[in-house]
Formats: sequence, structure tokens, C-alpha cells
Amino acid sequence: MVRGRLWRAANPALSEDERQSHVNALMDARRAVAAAKRADDPAAEKQARARVHEAKVALGERGPVWWDDGAPDLNRKMVRNTPYADWWATREAASPD
Repeated sequence: MVRGRLWRAANPALSEDERQSHVNALMDARRAVAAAKRADDPAAEKQARARVHEAKVALGERGPVWWDDGAPDLNRKMVRNTPYADWWATREAASPD
């Protein structure tokens, strides 16, 4: 959850080594995006963003769902517009500020 929006977590079935490998690839790709933006190189930025997407799919954060319980993919949805709205409201009300 980030600023009221649900985000899909990485697939917990990945081994720690596999997960870390994908995280490393993701971070390398994100650095490549930043470098391409600094260099004002749209082609390199497009390639780097494609690598970010590939790493996120490999982690299970995008692409086909990794769970098999039939629950819908609510990735990027505002929590207030999902079946979790009441649950989240009770958490927010209970959290100290």
C-alpha cells in the first residue's frame, strides 16, 4: 500500500537467490533509466524501462498473477475502491499519528 493504492508483492514462492537476482536486475535497470534520462537518450530510456518491466514480471509484481485462490488482481487500485476498503479504514483509524 502506497498513498492509498494497492501494489502487488513479489511472489513468495521464489527462492531467496532467485528473488535477489531479480531485485538486482530491477535495480540495475532503474539505474539505467536514470542514466538515460540524464543523458537525454530516449532510446536507451525505452530499453531500460523494458528491463524494469521484465524484472517486475519475473518478481511477480506485474504480469500473470502468481496466486491460485481466485482472488482478483487489484494491483494499482485505490484501496477505497476495493473489497479491502473497510479493513483499511479500521487500520487507519487504529494507527497512531
